[in-house]
Amino acid sequence: MARKKSKNIFLENIEVLRAGAKGVSVGKTEDGKTVLIQDAVPGDVVNVSVFKKKSSYLQGKATEILKKSEFRVEPKCIHFGVCGGCKWQNLSYDAQLKFKQDEVENNLKRIGGFRDLEITPILGSAKEYYYRNKLEYTFSNSRWLTLDEVRDTEATYDRNALGFHIPGQWSKVLDIQECHLQAEPSNAIRLEAKGFANENGYDFYDLKNQDGFLRTLMIRSNQKGEFMVLVQFFKEDKTKREAFLHHLQDKFPQIISLLYAINPKGNDSIYDLEIETFSGQDFIMEEMEDLKFKIGPKSFYQTNPEQAYELYKITREFADLKGDETVYDLYTGTGTIAQFVSKKAKKVVGVEAVQEAIDAANANAERNGITNCTFYCGDMKDIFTDEFIAQNGKPDIIITDPPRDGMHKNVVETILRINPKRIVYVSCNSATQARDLELMKNQYEIKKIRPVDMFPQTHHVENVVLLERI
Repeated sequence: MARKKSKNIFLENIEVLRAGAKGVSVGKTEDGKTVLIQDAVPGDVVNVSVFKKKSSYLQGKATEILKKSEFRVEPKCIHFGVCGGCKWQNLSYDAQLKFKQDEVENNLKRIGGFRDLEITPILGSAKEYYYRNKLEYTFSNSRWLTLDEVRDTEATYDRNALGFHIPGQWSKVLDIQECHLQAEPSNAIRLEAKGFANENGYDFYDLKNQDGFLRTLMIRSNQKGEFMVLVQFFKEDKTKREAFLHHLQDKFPQIISLLYAINPKGNDSIYDLEIETFSGQDFIMEEMEDLKFKIGPKSFYQTNPEQAYELYKITREFADLKGDETVYDLYTGTGTIAQFVSKKAKKVVGVEAVQEAIDAANANAERNGITNCTFYCGDMKDIFTDEFIAQNGKPDIIITDPPRDGMHKNVVETILRINPKRIVYVSCNSATQARDLELMKNQYEIKKIRPVDMFPQTHHVENVVLLERI
């Protein structure tokens, strides 16, 4: 039932029925209205304070848990509930996998209109924590304060922080004491960087006024335990910069690539910055089977490399290559999937809109001695002309791995016109994937579906679908 207090709406005894999109959970009022609930998990019974009212749904936050779900577990991280990441830490991992599989199935039914599909059980990650190979932290002189700190008006606090932005409040940064996403010495590097800066009076970045010295810290790693560290400084101070970087270099022999950039811009993006090498090399290497991939500071590479290998194996299995096929790899990025399947294909054509990614794909293919991959840069919806098909050959198989928005309708139309015998659709958003699949169902039949969990402790799920021409 519901009761009003001032202008707020409070809902009592709401049973949380299922997991929803973007990490929220879903319940129903007595009159059947949908309630999107933060800070609750499926199976909870909660009271909810509503902060948004729409004609079709209410959105609110659980203020009291009346009955705890059987799926609840104690979060591992001390920052849970404040940090914007790992929102499913309070769910058992088995439950996380269940709800991710449910999401894929529900999207295929609700958005795609598909029924009676057989979905292979989701492939869980061998590592529930410490699976990421890249984290980015922000230096800030305006640390996010706890409620107790705000209330204590007489105390003074260190306002410097090195951590993650508070969701919805970009100018506030949560000072991270521990993070369970990247293997050590990731935490040690971050803590040492902050400690040295504080001890030596370095100015942390002022996000509102855009001033200061230390700006961001990026930590990348490979499966060999080698690390790349990139520090962004807002302005140059050679003496301070060298002292800071020398300290990290001396403390952590695992850092084989120590880089920096001077960034006076209004944003933290590194893609238009000159990256300087302070010590070591300007890259780290990652390996997958007998392939080697050079990863620079601006390179894209799957952030869960062990699970990426499993994802690519499923993709290759679904493609079922015999060795005489022409394969198009759409949204190829740095060409990892293209190169991964190339040994079993006659020819692979990769297409990507970002020139830097294509440059990396070509360099990696040359390094790996692969001669049957060709990469093109262009907007996917524009590049598939009759001339392009004539030049590269009609594909027998198309592999597509688009961004979260899915494929442009022109791309779908072109695929249908080309009419390859098999399509393998890899997606990080099963909702847009279901939308695209619905557009193709008159010409293609779904043969296999396999969700893959790339990001434990989050709501994100990848899904691989095999389509065969009817």
